[in-house]
Amino acid sequence: MSKSLTEYFNKQPRLGVLSTSNKAGEVDSAYFGSPRMIDDQTVMVALGKNKTLANLQENPNACYMIMEPGKSIFEWKGLRIYMKMTKCETSGDHVDLMKKMISEKAGEAAGKMIYAAVTFSVANVRPLADFGQGWEKSI
Repeated sequence: MSKSLTEYFNKQPRLGVLSTSNKAGEVDSAYFGSPRMIDDQTVMVALGKNKTLANLQENPNACYMIMEPGKSIFEWKGLRIYMKMTKCETSGDHVDLMKKMISEKAGEAAGKMIYAAVTFSVANVRPLADFGQGWEKSI
């Protein structure tokens, strides 16, 4: 991928929607501000013991969608980042770091809700609205 993808992904403030599905194909979507791209192929996210985590344990594929307004109401910018879970840790340094980061940004109660640090590999990136322009021209 590229450095511009990592910079765009990690830009703050921003929210995105993480979509997952269980092995039966039942979809769940939830908004998250915590996912961080640690290099151009790897994303980490802090999760509670919730539907998103349960789905990922059954089906490791997910999509994180970032949207932001452009110059007009018709010019929304954003990306769809397709990912596959490669690791799920429920204890250790990554979980402790995620709890600390969430506590600092969202408060101690939010930090205490963190149960897992999940790592994804990026499989594909597409524009929010794909007209063949490539994702680079959509951010």
